[in-house]
Parts: sequence; C-alpha cells; structure tokens
Amino acid sequence: MLHVPRETSTRLTVERQPRVRRGYFECRYGQLHVHNAMPPGGGFEEGTPLVCLHDFSGSGRVFTRFLALAGQDRSVYAPDLPGFGESDPPGARPTIADYAAALGDFFDSMRLRQVALLAVRTGVLLATELALTRTAQVSRVIMVSVPLLTEAERTAARNEAPPPPAVEAAFCPPEWQRWAMEAATHYPLRERLMRLSQPLLVLRPRDELWGPTAGVRDALPAARLIELESPWAELFVSAPQTVAQAVREFLRA
Repeated sequence: MLHVPRETSTRLTVERQPRVRRGYFECRYGQLHVHNAMPPGGGFEEGTPLVCLHDFSGSGRVFTRFLALAGQDRSVYAPDLPGFGESDPPGARPTIADYAAALGDFFDSMRLRQVALLAVRTGVLLATELALTRTAQVSRVIMVSVPLLTEAERTAARNEAPPPPAVEAAFCPPEWQRWAMEAATHYPLRERLMRLSQPLLVLRPRDELWGPTAGVRDALPAARLIELESPWAELFVSAPQTVAQAVREFLRA
C-alpha cells in the first residue's frame, strides 16, 4: 500500500504566504527598481493590482511589511521612484507629470489593464496625476497623509532647504531629492484633486499633516476618511495590518 506523507502545517503556512520579490523594469529614465508581492498560487481570482507610491523622503522599502499582508489576494508593486532607492534618476529636472509618466511606462510594460493606487504624503501628487491622466486604468485611490498645502505654504516650501534623506534612502543624492521636492512645490494639488472621479479613501494618521489633510473633505466631499492614531511611518513599520485591512475593505467594496 502506497503511503503518502502528510503535508506539515509549516509547509502549508509557507505556501499560503505571498511571494515577495524585487526586480527591475524599463522606464523612460532607465531602470525602475520595484518591490512586489504576488498571492500564493495566483490564479484568476486575484483582485485589481495595487501600486504603492512612497514619500519623497524614502523609497519603496517602506512598504516591505505591508507587501506581505496586502499581497494575500492581489499583486502589489512598490517601485522606487526615479532617483530614489535603486532606480535610475531623471536626466534633467522633472515635473510631477514626468515622474508619473515614468510610472506609466511601468504600467504599460506590465500590461496592467487596471490598477489601484496607494500613495503616502508626496507620493499623493503622483497618484493624483496618474488618476487624472490614466482615468480608465486607475480604478481607485488610497491616500495617506495628504500634503494639501496652501499657495503661501507651497511658496515658502520652495525657499526652504530640503530635509535630509531618511535613513532608508540615504543613498538618494541630495540633488535628485531636491528636484523631486521642487516639483512637488509647483504642483497644484488642490486644483488637481478636485478633478478626480475615482473612489477615494483618505487615511489620516496623527502627524504634522493632520490639519491639512482635513481640507480634502472640501476638495473631495465624496471621499471616505479614516482617522488613525499612529504617525504614518509607524503605521507601515509596527502596524501595517491596520493599513492592509482598511485597504482590503475599500478595494472590495
């Protein structure tokens, strides 16, 4: 009689975990470094792919723990923006539209028919631009700590020196980070937000953008807002499951 060994619970647990990987993809500025997670087994029942956009003080690495959770039921991608992390930089001073176009190159190379976007702080600007320029492709948008500054605050920010890179992105040359921050201060986020038509979820962690984020209600009265007690950075490091649960419920609605 043939004896078939039982699969151990350890093996089953491993097989249920998303496959977290890294890779390089081509974009107009060269190679785009992307962190990604794929559901265990894959198949036709996966949800819409999710693309995560980091703040200009970091890299896609900030989503490391989140990827393993969000990748349970859909493919999740967290690119290092051009000039950040291990991605090649733009050859000249870019605009927010230029950064968004480079991400669009990635979407096209992956042949993603539809994507949902999760954006943190200044990454929100890129998500907004992508949602407006690729309306049929971007189905839903999740924003964390929206930097909704007034015109006076944006003007003041242009005259300030950029903050030092975060520890995780210390290899981002100051010039490239300065380009990104200058692009951000010239982007009319409030006006662009008011043109969005996709369903929108805004997560409001307790940080210095707590006040400005509240202005999203005026710009987007139909947006769903969730208030969170932890600062945004802590959310993705110590409580990524909180974000993953909110995102999963929003994308399934």
